[in-house]
Amino acid sequence: MDTKTLDSRISDLTQALGDPTRRAIYIAVREAPEPLTTSKIAELFELHPNVARHHLDRLATDGYLKVSHRQPRGRPGAGRPAKCYEVTNKEVTVHFAPRSFEMLVEMLFQVLEELDPENVSEVAERVGKAYGEQLAGEIGVPDDPGYDAAIQAVASVMTGLGFSVDPDVSGQRLLTSHCPFGETATSHPEVICSLDRGIVGGLFGALSFDCDPVVIPHKTLGDDCVTRVPISIG
Repeated sequence: MDTKTLDSRISDLTQALGDPTRRAIYIAVREAPEPLTTSKIAELFELHPNVARHHLDRLATDGYLKVSHRQPRGRPGAGRPAKCYEVTNKEVTVHFAPRSFEMLVEMLFQVLEELDPENVSEVAERVGKAYGEQLAGEIGVPDDPGYDAAIQAVASVMTGLGFSVDPDVSGQRLLTSHCPFGETATSHPEVICSLDRGIVGGLFGALSFDCDPVVIPHKTLGDDCVTRVPISIG
C-alpha cells in the first residue's frame, strides 16, 4: 500500500476538526468580528488560496461554517461580491471514532487487570505496542517507506485516533498538541505515556523501523507532549 492510500484510509477515521490547521481556521473564523474570505484565511495562515479554500469548503460541507457574499470594502455596488465564511450554530465536540475509543478503554482495562506498582509502565507499553501493531495490520501500511514517510504516517494514524500530532521530521520527533485522555495523561503519565510510547513503537515496527520512543509528557494541558522517535532500519 502506498502513502496516498494510507492517507485516504486514515481520513475516514478523522473528523472535520481533527486536522490541526483546519481546527485553527475554524477558531479564526469563529473569533473574527466579521465573515472572512478565502484570501484572508490564506494570508493569516500563509497557505495557498486553493489549500485555504479546501479547508473552508470542508468545514462548510460538514456544517461548521456557512457561506455568505458581500461587496468589497470601499467599493459599494461595484465589483463581484466576495465569498465569505462564518460559523454556524453547530455544536463542536471533541471526539473520535467509537471503535477507537473502545479499544483505548480496553487497553486501560488490560493495564488495570495486570496492575502492579513495580511494572505498570512496562505493562502499559506492552499493551500499547500490541494495539499499534494490530491497528497497522487493519489499515495497512506503506511498502518500504523512508523515514520521512514513516513518521508522517505514524502522525496521521495517531491523529486518526483522536490525538493531534504533528511530525517534526528533521528533529525526529512527534509533537502532540491534544491528547484524548485529557487530564488523565497529566495525573497518570506513567500509564498514559507508556501506552503512547507502545502504540508509536508498534506502528514504527509495522513500518519496518526499529524504534525506541522516548515520551516527554506535558506539564500542563496547554503544553505539547514530545515523543522522540530515533530509529534504525529493521
